[in-house]
Amino acid sequence: MWERIAGFVLQFRLQLLIALLLATVFMGYHASKVQLSYDFTRAIPTNNPKYVAYEEFKKKFGDDGNMMVIGVQTDKLFDQSVFNDYISLTDEIKKINGVEGVISIPSAINLKKKDSSEKLKAVPIFPNKVLTQAEIDSCSQIFFKLPFYSGLIYNQQSHAYLMAISVNKEVINSAKRIKVIGDITGPCIEFGKKHGLEIYLSGPPLIRTNMALKVNMEMRWFLSGFVLLSALILLLFFRSVSTMLLSLAVVVIGVIFSLGTIELLGYKITLLNALIPPLIVVIGVPNCIYFLNKFHSSYNEKGDKRMALIEMIRKMGIVTLFCNIAAAIGFGVFALTKSVILQEFGIVTGLNIMLLFLISFVLIPIALSYLPVPKQKHMRYLSNKWLTAVLDRLEVWSLHHQKLIYGITLAVLVFSITGMFHLKSEAFIVDDLPKTDKIYTDLKFFEKNFKGVMPLEIVVDTKRKNGLKINPLQTFEKIDALSSYIAHQPSMGKPLSVVEGLKFVRQAYYDGDSSSYSVPNQFDIAFIAPYLNSRSTDSGAKKNALMRLISSFIDSNNQQTRLTVNMADVGTRKLPIILDSIEKKAASIFDSSKYKIELTGSSVTFLEGGVFIINGLKESIIWAFVLIAICMLYLFKSFKILLCSLIPNTIPLVITAGIMGWTGVPLKPSTVIVFSIALGIAIDITIRFLINYKQELAVNGSDERQTVINTIHSTGISIIYTSLVLVAGFAIFCFSNFGSIKALGWLTSLTLVMATLTNLIFLPALLITLAKKKKPKNAESEMRNA
Repeated sequence: MWERIAGFVLQFRLQLLIALLLATVFMGYHASKVQLSYDFTRAIPTNNPKYVAYEEFKKKFGDDGNMMVIGVQTDKLFDQSVFNDYISLTDEIKKINGVEGVISIPSAINLKKKDSSEKLKAVPIFPNKVLTQAEIDSCSQIFFKLPFYSGLIYNQQSHAYLMAISVNKEVINSAKRIKVIGDITGPCIEFGKKHGLEIYLSGPPLIRTNMALKVNMEMRWFLSGFVLLSALILLLFFRSVSTMLLSLAVVVIGVIFSLGTIELLGYKITLLNALIPPLIVVIGVPNCIYFLNKFHSSYNEKGDKRMALIEMIRKMGIVTLFCNIAAAIGFGVFALTKSVILQEFGIVTGLNIMLLFLISFVLIPIALSYLPVPKQKHMRYLSNKWLTAVLDRLEVWSLHHQKLIYGITLAVLVFSITGMFHLKSEAFIVDDLPKTDKIYTDLKFFEKNFKGVMPLEIVVDTKRKNGLKINPLQTFEKIDALSSYIAHQPSMGKPLSVVEGLKFVRQAYYDGDSSSYSVPNQFDIAFIAPYLNSRSTDSGAKKNALMRLISSFIDSNNQQTRLTVNMADVGTRKLPIILDSIEKKAASIFDSSKYKIELTGSSVTFLEGGVFIINGLKESIIWAFVLIAICMLYLFKSFKILLCSLIPNTIPLVITAGIMGWTGVPLKPSTVIVFSIALGIAIDITIRFLINYKQELAVNGSDERQTVINTIHSTGISIIYTSLVLVAGFAIFCFSNFGSIKALGWLTSLTLVMATLTNLIFLPALLITLAKKKKPKNAESEMRNA
């Protein structure tokens, strides 16, 4: 069959080449339109309770992850020149398109009684004009007597001050966020330079934007570096510019197809599927090396280019097909998970690995048919003395040192399995960055002075419409008790809720006496009632700043209210403990028959998303093993070969997991994916070795010992060359500034080295051992027949 296919490819080479070029132009057009995704909640299935709760929260109260913060630490903020420029900075940021609101000291309000009634009105503490030093001193005294702002926008002990900027939801989830973030940070940096102050920038919008930009930039550089390094190594191996360019053409077309597929399927570039182009290069390079190696060895043997091309297609066609099927299965199983982001990654990767096979299968034979016959220098690598000596040594080990190989393998496995018990699953929002990166250091500034900027939302549901109007004081006392508990936690800031607003109202009602900043009692109910009706009785135009603030914490049915807390980036190990302690405390304060307490927000979805991706990746690896085993059983129709194929692929994964445990590399989405990549590449090596073994076995008349020797020498060169290219390519990632990309580099390189060793040493030894056990039975059978 493969000979007929080879004839078809060579007969219609011009038509197939034109078709491939047209398809590349079509996919290139769609690749040019691919967009970045700024939605960070799609790791969780839409039917997940945490996701549903978060979406319900956003419908009622709006987004919680759209707050950017600007910090400064100085004891000169209230100096005339500095403070007036700070006022100007606040006004400039308010005017930026996409900024919905700014909370800062210059924009702070106070509540005062109206002259004609007991009602309160909101008035600016600092007049919006150029202020004298005396005016600043007078207004600042009023400001520091308002406990409402303490811990929210200033820390009096450390002289740290915060400006909170609310960014529009549509802007946050679009490419416009990059410009808006730049428009905000620019004036802030200029303000800092003018007055010699360090400016600290943080908040979910800024962190996510800068992280995405950094990852995107690094992936472009590393992809380019990977391609260039592969090109250099291929040039050194094959000593042919045309062969090197042909290999590059295969992987570049594969990358174009992958990006085009993302756009055609309506997907966008995420932090996960940004790995697809490098993966296409990783899988495409071996395809090229194995095809070219077989062509050169066949031409060197037969001296006829057409016959060599047919032999290449006949032998390597089925090998490459099943290698790519196995790799496609390894990644395609992500489509079986319930996570949208993993499904997209699995579908695009699995589909494009198979498209890569078609590209390789069509382009390489056709291009070689047009190119001149290879010169002797292009095939010199086939008789490389160094490689021949290495393969001879591998042959000796496999034939004569099987017990030593098994003993060393067992010892390494014991060491690795012990290390696996040290594995821990933990992730931080910015843990991939070096500790000196400004994103990291600025976040730590806010954690030190304001206990963090990561949002946590706590929804108090009274379970009935207008429930907040029924015994409101009792409800507010309970909310205040929970707020007090949270505020005393070392990693959580001062909660902001309707109760804090009502405390502010009470203080104002008692003529600004700071000792009156407390939960309203039964004697205060008459003057606080209008503020509880703010959503339903006042139009948006008539509400003052305080009314808008209070109403943003109560839903339209007066059934639910929320507590907003900023917290530190404590990681996925501590966060569940903290959330559990809050839930237990809430359960002790609120009667479960009357109230329902729900913890939600970006911090909760980050935790749930990370856990879900890790579990999805673990399950997908198991499914990959099962499906690859079925594929191998169909291909070889032998349980012995199935066993021989799975063991060498399991060993590298176990070793990698053990090294991760011993070196303290945690399990998180960015490191668990290493196992999927490694499995896809390792199974490729195994399939190529075993199919070649099967083909040689038919030639050698079932002489398994000689077949193993021939397979080591015929396949070993390609395996070593491929491994060198891939190890060198992944080693580039070790120079990344991101911990996850750096781990991806050295862990994948380590796994590739282990996979090469197990397939060239352990696998041949295993095949020979099984052949020895088979011989005595055959001998007995022959004696009985005689």
